[in-house]
Amino acid sequence: MARRAVKTIDQNLDLSQVFKKPEELSTPWSSETIFERLAPLELEIGSGKGLFLSRVADQFPEHNFIGIEIGQKYARFSAARLYNRKNHNAIIVCGDAAKILHDQIPDNFLAAVHVYFPDPWWKRAHRKRRILRLEVLRLIERRLQPNGTFHFWTDVEEYFLSTLELLASNSPLMGPFEVPEKEAEHDFDYRTHFERRTRLHGEKVYRAIFRKPLIRD
Repeated sequence: MARRAVKTIDQNLDLSQVFKKPEELSTPWSSETIFERLAPLELEIGSGKGLFLSRVADQFPEHNFIGIEIGQKYARFSAARLYNRKNHNAIIVCGDAAKILHDQIPDNFLAAVHVYFPDPWWKRAHRKRRILRLEVLRLIERRLQPNGTFHFWTDVEEYFLSTLELLASNSPLMGPFEVPEKEAEHDFDYRTHFERRTRLHGEKVYRAIFRKPLIRD
């Protein structure tokens, strides 16, 4: 499904604490600089309208969260959602997730990486643009801390199966572990807006979790 347009946000909102550009992040990474505290850090690639990010920030105040969204209108919309919900443990970064992972996130650092409904780039010639290509999957594995988790959901079976095959052939991550579908308790009790739309249309969602092995002496 294609992305839908986002609503215009209040231009008077001061989003400086929740909306960042890559150059505003500390290099090397410093959670104390960004969140004013040390806490487990989870990263979402492709935050869209920010439904997942804002909900997990509410549910897990003991964790810090960073969402990366390449589309500026979506990134600002997500930032406004965080601002309005007073989520002080989450930020949105508007930029290229692969570059940010490569340049600014340390190895063995992330408690979790979340990728939900990434652009499938349907044409075969364009599949090299997919975010879950081999070099990015290897980056995700390196940036996860031991016992950290990688969460991947999509509504495209081919993308799901080809990503699982890449991981099985090239990554030490353990999995895939199945994620059971749960009944929605209310109209927005979904992981993302894409999940809501997919399930309301009666279409299948493919879900998996992977886990990084513990480092052994």
